[in-house]
Amino acid sequence: MAVLRRFARPLLASKFIRDGYAAVRNPVVPAAGGETVRGDAGAPSRLPLLPEDPVQLVRLQGAVQLGAGLLLALGRAPRSASAALAVTVVSSALTPYLYRATGDSDTDPDPAAGAAERAELLAKLSLLGGLLIAAADTHGKPSLAHRTRRVAGHASGAVTHRAGAVSDRVGGAADTAVKSVTASVDAARKRLS
Repeated sequence: MAVLRRFARPLLASKFIRDGYAAVRNPVVPAAGGETVRGDAGAPSRLPLLPEDPVQLVRLQGAVQLGAGLLLALGRAPRSASAALAVTVVSSALTPYLYRATGDSDTDPDPAAGAAERAELLAKLSLLGGLLIAAADTHGKPSLAHRTRRVAGHASGAVTHRAGAVSDRVGGAADTAVKSVTASVDAARKRLS
């Protein structure tokens, strides 16, 4: 399986490296309906956390795709890189709709453009599925949640064992102290009687 990962990750990352480099160098804002717009495009985003300028968002997506794609291809932090790429796939699929001008309407949609848009969406969904699988890949090792539960179980057992040992020692010391006090009281009674 390690050989498969060694070849599959760079293959999966190659599209993101190429697209990320192109988006950083020459950002092209996809418009709804399959067209692309260079430069100033559409209305500002409807979401407050996104940049006002769609070109800036495309450049940001490209930078993340380039960096995360390189990390994935090199096998460095592949799970985090895959998760970052998955986020960029979702955001790039939504970009045409987030920056759509308020006056745009789809009263007379072009069937060919609609088919191309659906095919592109399906391709992005396929990439998203592959990235989610790569993000969940643990190289055959147990997941972080499993390892955490295991360590917590071991720690709980160790604490219980230590607490039992301390209780036995305290109980033994208390028993010895009680016996010593009882013996002292009995000795004092005998002297007084």
